Formats: sequence, structure tokens, C-alpha cells
Amino acid sequence: MDAKEAIKEVRGGRFRPVYVLYGKDRFRLQQFIEAVTEKLFTAEERELGIVKFDTSETSLDEAVLEAETLPFFVARKLIIVRDATVFAAAGKEGGKIEHHPDKLIRYLDNPSDTSVMIVAVHAEKLDERRKLVKTLKERNSLIPFPELDAAQLKQWMIKRAAEQKRTLAADAADLLLLRAGANMQQLAQEVDKLCLHAGEGGTIDAEQASILTAATVEEDVFALVDAIAELRIDRAVRLYRELLVRKEEPIKIAALIARQLRIMLQIKELEQHQYSPQQMAGQLGLHPYAVKLAAEKCRKFQTARLGSLLSSLAELDYKMKTGAVDKTLGLELYLLSLGMSKGA
Repeated sequence: MDAKEAIKEVRGGRFRPVYVLYGKDRFRLQQFIEAVTEKLFTAEERELGIVKFDTSETSLDEAVLEAETLPFFVARKLIIVRDATVFAAAGKEGGKIEHHPDKLIRYLDNPSDTSVMIVAVHAEKLDERRKLVKTLKERNSLIPFPELDAAQLKQWMIKRAAEQKRTLAADAADLLLLRAGANMQQLAQEVDKLCLHAGEGGTIDAEQASILTAATVEEDVFALVDAIAELRIDRAVRLYRELLVRKEEPIKIAALIARQLRIMLQIKELEQHQYSPQQMAGQLGLHPYAVKLAAEKCRKFQTARLGSLLSSLAELDYKMKTGAVDKTLGLELYLLSLGMSKGA
């Protein structure tokens, strides 16, 4: 079942006896659990109505028995089961806890109308060879939560701001993606903070987002590489010194510069083979938005220039690590020497 369809059912007051949630996106998975909780209970009822289990410590049988037992003082109960063994594709069967999945299968034939069970599987995939997983799939009770791509995350942030009666500009959403990556928990916190600052009816643009959110080291290194591409060596040195003030190690900074140059070189190679940005992201193990930005920057460099910069950085790295040059001064002199270049 699709997560949107499941949420729609829950908000309409319709519940399935058992849900199995899985996938890498723990933020939306937890949001689903919270949506079910809010619909089932008042704030005062939660303590009495929610029962939690962990299959690494307790048999699944006990969770089934709890579901069969009538609730006390509340109309319904919610059984939340944390699992990394019974359902997961990489789960290890056996161990010190003995589980009997058939008991849950039998329960599905005659479930209690006063219980809702949610199994939160800490795995990207389920083991679809198992009878229990197959049965739940047939009953449309499996809900995947895959990570959202860059475009989906962007729309999600804009929608989250709109729900708070604020307007999040597309360029501001792009900046948040660059700074927070695909971490939805962090993105949610940043969007909420910006919404609070903007006030009801306000608009959040890239400038506001830049001022009110913290730049990452990677972002500053990205700007430094951009300054190198444009031969703005004074800006490159200024950015380097700002990183030093923030107690960043010169060797780490050099490594991050090299990593960015290497990514750009790889993108140039993949572009020659007609790879799409999505394909490049998969090939390089990067977020599509990061690939998009790097692809824009690498057009300022010739392939030979990127290779030359990487080679000289490797030589500098060796000298810094062996003590042949002072690491702080060595990287600054390296950046200043680029000013004598005739360009990319």
C-alpha cells in the first residue's frame, strides 16, 4: 500500500488491523505512527492505550496476545512493534528469542476490532520469501517508506511551509537541500525555524535562508572551488581563513577540495557517455541535487585543468602529512599560487 493512501484512510478513521512499515525514510515512517496515534487517542489516553514491543527482546507472540486482549479504560489500543529480525530481508532468524509468525497469520483471519498493530521494521526491504510477509502483502498491509529524491524533498518542504501559511521560495528550498542534505528531520527543523521567523503570510527567500541557517564545511569548500574556477584567489583565501577560524583542519580542507574536484572530473567523464543527472547520482553515490550543482561548476573547468589541480593537491597533501611544509601555510600558498594560472 502507498503511504499516501494509508494516511488518507487513517485520517478518515479507517484502520487496518496490522500495518508493517519499512524503508530508509524513518522520518515519514514515524510521522505515520504519530498520525495513527493522534487519530486513536486523546493526549490523556496515550499512556493507557499504547503498548510497545521489541522483537529483539520479546517474542512476536506476546504482541499478538496483547492485540487479542481487550483494552482497559480506552476504546482501542495501539501495539507498536520494533523489528529487525522477523520481517527484514537481512534479518537473522533464530537467536535467543523464539518467534511463531503463524500466530500472527492466524490472528489476521480474525483480528480484534479494538486493536491496531504497527510493526516498524528497521530495514530497507522485507524478506518476501517468508509466508508472513507474503500474507500481509496479499492483505495490502505493507507500507514502504523509501527516501525521497531531490525534487520530492523540495516539494515536501514547500508544502510544509504552506501548511504553516508561509511561502518557501524554490531557491530557498534548494539552499536547505544543500545544507541539510536528505535528512528530513533536519530539513523539517530548518523549515519550521524559517517559518517562525517569517511570520504568518510571510515569504522565505534564499537570502533569508542563507542568513538563518548554518553553512556546512562542504558548502564553503564548494564556494572555495568556485572561486578557484573564476580565479578569484582573494575570495578563495578569505574562505580558507574563515574555515581555519572555525577550527577546520587544513588537511581536511585539502581533502574536501580534492573530493569536489574528483567529483567534477567524474561528472565530465560520465557526461561524455550521455549519463543523465539521475544516473550519475547513482553511479557516484551522491544526492541528485549535489550532482546538479557539481555539473554546473565543472563547466568552468577543462578536464586537463581538473587533473592538474588534483595532481598538485596530492603532492601538497603528501608534504603536509610528512611535515615537509607547514600545513596551514602550505595550503594558503597553494591557493595563492593558483593566481599565477592563466585560467581553466
